[in-house]
Amino acid sequence: MGGVHVEDRVELRFHEGAQSAGTHENLSAIRQDGPYLWIAGDETATIERLTSRDGVYDDQRTFDLADFVDLPAGREAEADIEGLARTDGWLWAVGSHSLKRKRLKPGHSADKARRRLATVVREENRFVLLRLPLRDGEPVREDGRRRAAILSGQDNLADMLSGDPHLAPFLKLPGKDNGLDIEGIAAQPDEHGDRLYVGLRGPVLRGWAVLLEIRPVTHPRDPSRLRLAEPYRTHFLDLDGLGIRDLCPYGDDLLILTGPSMDLDGPVRVVRWRNGSAGGVVTALDLETVAELPCGRGEDHPEGLAVLDDGRLIVVYDSPSPDRRTAAGVYADLIRLDRLA
Repeated sequence: MGGVHVEDRVELRFHEGAQSAGTHENLSAIRQDGPYLWIAGDETATIERLTSRDGVYDDQRTFDLADFVDLPAGREAEADIEGLARTDGWLWAVGSHSLKRKRLKPGHSADKARRRLATVVREENRFVLLRLPLRDGEPVREDGRRRAAILSGQDNLADMLSGDPHLAPFLKLPGKDNGLDIEGIAAQPDEHGDRLYVGLRGPVLRGWAVLLEIRPVTHPRDPSRLRLAEPYRTHFLDLDGLGIRDLCPYGDDLLILTGPSMDLDGPVRVVRWRNGSAGGVVTALDLETVAELPCGRGEDHPEGLAVLDDGRLIVVYDSPSPDRRTAAGVYADLIRLDRLA
């Protein structure tokens, strides 16, 4: 088993509006793009871009997803973006595709608490997969023949699973109740376009985590829409009872950030799946734990993972602890992995 070496921290600085909205406290996805970091929070319908400069990431730019695609629930409703992926000239983003059970809050009466626990809502902006063309480091709606496109509505990934023998029974459960909950995406380009791996935090099936493999392409009748070029595939991974919290390419391999599917603090690990080996049912023998990550109690939950150009991992956290907060944002961890060859 690998060890973890938090070599350093790097500050992520956000503008005042993002700080007021709490974007820096709800980070859920991250991906490097040269000097930039693409970041998403799970309580907005935006993506953020930070720029590396003088040892920090700052100069935040906010991009509203509704400027590029038609969101099913409109501009203001949150999209709960949980995964980002980047390939040559494209940025992918995926929502959680999860139902949501109402939270209990301090001061609620017993009757109100019971009513909220019985209330499950579906927010359509969560059920989206987007592909945005990049030009000069910025997403655009159109770039020549390339066009921003979305998979949503009746074609969304969750509804495609309605006949799946493994996953269909979990579609009516909220994400935090071991229902369907997407929390990671990774893109592997090939001669046919982009193949996407989509990681599920839940459900976990008798200890086995689930990963979807899909190949979205432009819809032949509507260039603003996506469709699947072929049926999805499911992979089942023995992650020791944990779900998938993020995915990140590492050459031909995948690094998988794992954590509990339910509302628990830990454990959290980084696992390597070499070259998609033993696809379909992936036992622990085909996986390598390369890092055990620190995780706080009720805070500092690792949510996003990316590989930097120098080979280190950068990890961002949801619910940052006071020690992780700065005057203008938060610290992300920089991690060196031993024996990763």
